[in-house]
Amino acid sequence: MRTSATKTIVYGLAVVAALAMIGCSGQPLSTREKGTGIGALIGAGTGAIIGAAVGSPGAGAAIGGALGAGGGFLVGNELQNQEHSQKQTQSQINSQQREIERQRRQIEQLKQQQATE
Repeated sequence: MRTSATKTIVYGLAVVAALAMIGCSGQPLSTREKGTGIGALIGAGTGAIIGAAVGSPGAGAAIGGALGAGGGFLVGNELQNQEHSQKQTQSQINSQQREIERQRRQIEQLKQQQATE
């Protein structure tokens, strides 16, 4: 019975890994997608281990994977929202720095005009 549980765990993790690799093709993953994937992998692994202890590793992996994906999505979504907010703030700072530099150049030009008058 132990070997069938081990096989189920190995097959389940192989399927999850294959799906993760397929999902990685194309565009880079967003922070939200990374969080969901990592949560699903950790949840499936943990669920499979707990499920194996009670005689149902497949069900444990499925339940753990689903719960882990949900939790990972929530964490990844929050991190992605924070990244977006930080990018907006940095964009505003850069814009203000450009405006300050433009005004400094204007002040220097005015000083030079006054010196030549």
